[in-house]
Amino acid sequence: MYRLLILLFAIQTSWAQQRPNIIYIMSDDHDADAISAYSHKILQTPHIDRLAKEGIKFNQNFVSNSICGPVRATLLTGQHSHLNGVTDNRIRFDSSKTTLPLLLQANGYQTALVGKWHLHSYPVGFDYWKILPGQGLYVNPRFINKEGDTLTQEGYATDVITDEAIKWLESRDQSKPFSLHIHHKAPHRYFLAPLKYVKQFHTTLFEEPSTLYANMEEHGTAWNLQTMSILKDMKLCSDLKVDPKFLENIPGLQPDAAEISYYHSIMNRIPEPERTELKKLYESRGRILQKQRPTGDALLRLKFQWYMRDYAACVASVDENVGRVLDYLDRKNLTNNTIVVYTGDQGMYLGENGWFDKRWMYDVSMQAPLLVRWPGIIKPGIETNALTQTIDYAPTLLNVAGVAVPKFMQGKSLLPILEGKKKNLKRKFLYYHFYEYKADHTVLPHLGIRGHQYKLIYFYTVKEWELYDLKNDPAEQNNLVLDPTYRTQLDKMKRILKRVKRKYQDPEPL
Repeated sequence: MYRLLILLFAIQTSWAQQRPNIIYIMSDDHDADAISAYSHKILQTPHIDRLAKEGIKFNQNFVSNSICGPVRATLLTGQHSHLNGVTDNRIRFDSSKTTLPLLLQANGYQTALVGKWHLHSYPVGFDYWKILPGQGLYVNPRFINKEGDTLTQEGYATDVITDEAIKWLESRDQSKPFSLHIHHKAPHRYFLAPLKYVKQFHTTLFEEPSTLYANMEEHGTAWNLQTMSILKDMKLCSDLKVDPKFLENIPGLQPDAAEISYYHSIMNRIPEPERTELKKLYESRGRILQKQRPTGDALLRLKFQWYMRDYAACVASVDENVGRVLDYLDRKNLTNNTIVVYTGDQGMYLGENGWFDKRWMYDVSMQAPLLVRWPGIIKPGIETNALTQTIDYAPTLLNVAGVAVPKFMQGKSLLPILEGKKKNLKRKFLYYHFYEYKADHTVLPHLGIRGHQYKLIYFYTVKEWELYDLKNDPAEQNNLVLDPTYRTQLDKMKRILKRVKRKYQDPEPL
């Protein structure tokens, strides 16, 4: 009997070890164009690129509600926002729901989460968790752990999150497969990078998007209401680290008390001597403003370059830390039995339309990078143009783990694509619905569908429609709603929208 028990335990342990480990890495606001596997316009990301070279790159991956909290709720539930309940960043996630980590945990996985959570409630379904309160801090970040303690840890957030993730990997129960979520704060606004990367990009000149100087008056109500303009809404002190003393005597650029306070709070968290070195680097921006007194396009041009330098520097730190995780897997002989997923919680405007931030259904913010490596299963260096979405993540990871996918999940498993058995999904259109108005950047609520060529958007509070031909207008600048040659296509898309909306059980009336 004793020998039989030992044999059964050995069989169970062997089966557990054969099931793949899962590492899910998600950065905040990491646009696909800021990954060199997707584009070489901004910076090189060799460690993240390694996942593309050794795995699969999804070229048409999108979110269903381009804002932090809702995307995270979608990851957990495999449902669109109207069903999982988190339609905007202010709503508390219902932790009693059945989620991806709960299902993995119930099926023998050891589960952990480190980093940004941003769902107001505490995580459930994780054996171990350590999260940033709210958006978190870049320098000496505070964490809340599963025991309810709030701790401050010295260092830069991206480094510290990775340190904590690796510590957990070292201490885990090695008889079980694991699922580890590493959620980075970077490169979220307000952008603050380690000194070495600020130095690296300090004088870099970035290519300007063709739509950087777009005229908002040529577009609809939503474009004219938004408050995400680099020129008008990006703050010189808090966003771009310009010392207030350089702005006091420049008409139109004087910061208010809140900006000045935020600038000092950011700088005061940085330890010496890094703080003094950073301030010296950023002084050049203040001196340029003092000398040139720029306005209009000249000011936009400067602010765009400074924004991109800080954003790229934050991304470089994320890339370094992805490399640390991949190196750890190599050293510990875990690479071959671990599936690694890298994504961002949505795209990010990097000067397109003169904007920063996200929220829109336009591809810049709706698209999210997705790279997956799984040695022995995924052929290295492949790409797919299948239409995929964040609702697919939970069903996919459950399938990977050999766990049944609940019927309430609205996404599709991407496992057949990962295994090379299919090139596409039985899906012609993706559904999108953004709710959060009027918070932060004044983007009107809207919903719509995206296919391979056409996109239909409805800003329902102002009853305005937009239709785009993505093949001929990838920058989505020409609304075709009033073009008579597209009338048939418009009517067809409206019918499809009703059908897709009904399929996903969204009650919002058209």
